Amino acid sequence: MLTRTWIYDAILYVYALSLLFSFSDVATKNRSAKRMGTGLLAFVWLLQTAFIVYRFWVHRYVPVLTMFEALFFYSWMLVAVSLMMNWILRLDLLVFLVNVAGFAILALNFFSDPSVTPISERWEARDELVFIHITFAIGSYAAFLVAALLSGMYLFLHRRLKGKQWTTVMARFPSLEKIEGYTFRAVLIGIPLLLLSVALGIAKIALEGEARLLADPKVLSSLFSVAVYVFYLYQRVSAKQPGFMLAFWNLAAFTVVVINFSLFNLYSTFHQWIWM
Repeated sequence: MLTRTWIYDAILYVYALSLLFSFSDVATKNRSAKRMGTGLLAFVWLLQTAFIVYRFWVHRYVPVLTMFEALFFYSWMLVAVSLMMNWILRLDLLVFLVNVAGFAILALNFFSDPSVTPISERWEARDELVFIHITFAIGSYAAFLVAALLSGMYLFLHRRLKGKQWTTVMARFPSLEKIEGYTFRAVLIGIPLLLLSVALGIAKIALEGEARLLADPKVLSSLFSVAVYVFYLYQRVSAKQPGFMLAFWNLAAFTVVVINFSLFNLYSTFHQWIWM
């Protein structure tokens, strides 16, 4: 029998996957990604609706009387409104931002529920929030590492071709255009994952009631990392920079991520466990 934790996790992961596709559409006007993201978001809404109907059936009242129920209903409303906005207004960026907020609220609500049964007996419910937060962060770091390696390949190949220094090894490289395209796709995956990880981290801070941690160096540097990659994305989408400059920007952005992961953990008041 599935515990409510599994239902919560399923909703959150499907929600996160829908945001990945939605972000791809926002950045590249990818209609296929938009359809996939909208479909997954509709599925999230159906899961939430089923949960609301279940609670109504069991408790025999409209589930908005407790804080948990009210926030869940609020998240359900945000998803419904974003679906209508997506269909009527077609404001893709606004829909994405609304759903990032809705995702954070939903995670905050789920893991603040004292009746949640954790997956592991040794965990508390909030430990699962941390687990998902870390999972998304690691996923983003993996995507950014792939993007950085591709940028390094791009710069190497670009320099060799410009200097007319052709070798047989270079024949095994993809074209510069393909390398740049792969880099862009990797960044498209990494940005929303890191953004969702930060959103979950802020939700965890809210659960702990430690507002001062919002000014923690780790939080600020993570937000700065997102901003640096968004700047790279803007430069790429606006076609204002040539490929080799985009590769430099991407490597600079990855350097910021490495500093964020290593240096700022030393000065963070709640991420020092990573080095234990």
